[in-house]
Amino acid sequence: MKNYKKLFLLGFGFFGISIVWPLYNAYVPIFLKDFSLSSTSIGFVMTIDNIFAIFMLPLIGVLSDQTRTRFGRRMPYILIGAPLGALFFSLIPFAREMHLLWFFMLNIIFMNFFMALFRSPVIALMPDITPPKYRSQANGVINFMGGLGALLAYFAGKPLYDKNYALPFWLGALIMLIALMLVVVFIKEDEKYKIKEGKKKKIDNVFSKSFSELKVNLKEVFLSKEKSLLMILLSILFWFIGYNALETFFTSYAKFRIGISESTGAFILGFFSLTFMLFSIPAGFIGAKIGRKKTMTIGLAIVILISILSIASVNMINNTSLVTRLLFIYFALGGIGWGMVNVNSLPTVVDMTTEEKLGGYTGLYYFFSMSANIIAPPLAGFFIDILGYDSLLYFSIASFFVATITLQFVRRGDVK
Repeated sequence: MKNYKKLFLLGFGFFGISIVWPLYNAYVPIFLKDFSLSSTSIGFVMTIDNIFAIFMLPLIGVLSDQTRTRFGRRMPYILIGAPLGALFFSLIPFAREMHLLWFFMLNIIFMNFFMALFRSPVIALMPDITPPKYRSQANGVINFMGGLGALLAYFAGKPLYDKNYALPFWLGALIMLIALMLVVVFIKEDEKYKIKEGKKKKIDNVFSKSFSELKVNLKEVFLSKEKSLLMILLSILFWFIGYNALETFFTSYAKFRIGISESTGAFILGFFSLTFMLFSIPAGFIGAKIGRKKTMTIGLAIVILISILSIASVNMINNTSLVTRLLFIYFALGGIGWGMVNVNSLPTVVDMTTEEKLGGYTGLYYFFSMSANIIAPPLAGFFIDILGYDSLLYFSIASFFVATITLQFVRRGDVK
């Protein structure tokens, strides 16, 4: 595949985004415990980003397809959303220090709104600049950069957090902003998506056409006789339900069930991100070689297996130190499986449409993944409140298993 340099530069967009969310998901639930909230309530709070995303990302995706400015069709959303998202993310520690729940919540709401504003346009740049047959490999490069961002968040975040809990947030916001500005500077959109200064495109026409396109896209999902698009999106929904439940509550599971610190729990997740990062590029080539559906099925089997092994170790071994070491191994293997799943999913979706609708289909991908993230935290939190922290892994296994079944009904979107 040509122009890896350009893809790595584009990857800084996903790199920046991927620094913020692991820190947010690892530590904000712990901060919310300061306000004496139940796990169910914390789960609902942790869905705010996904509530914004489920409404905004499909619309912003098709809106960016229709946008024409002198900066291009994707860049305006990055230029507005990234600086403001970074600002409100950096203010989270101040909100905790003030110990005012309303102020903490207000800060989270603004941060999540601006992060949702530019996510679809950033990700849609990958299929914009990559031919269909190379998109699995390209998405591997992008996810490698995203994994590198998550790795930095978990591994550098632990010593920074232990020193001062505000430091990961301040540094994460700065790095995200720099990374997104690199994308703006070095990735040039096709001239056909730009307009010359002095020319204007009526904003009401853009919105009207965007809503029309969104309706068409949703009809293609639910009303088409051929159900491959619906099946892959349902698979995405269920495997992200399982993944997001673990990501949201694993640090709490580590602290309150296993008896290790939340920063060590985040460190275990860091090993997951490490192997995910290292295996992202090979996962793209494997998907191109043996087929995306087969690769994703194998990846899901690996994730289910390591979840079962984690349950067995936690419940059958009384040595906390040994259990912790085993979890590091299991989650490292899980990152490999997750790479095989995640890297090949977006290319499967966007290869079911045309160049003119790439942003809209990227929005559909995030509509279903973020819907999962709305469902997972409160539902997993509910089971934790009723059945205890042991229910977390069982919940995730069930979700991954359903995703494996729906994936088998996908007939389109593979490498041609």
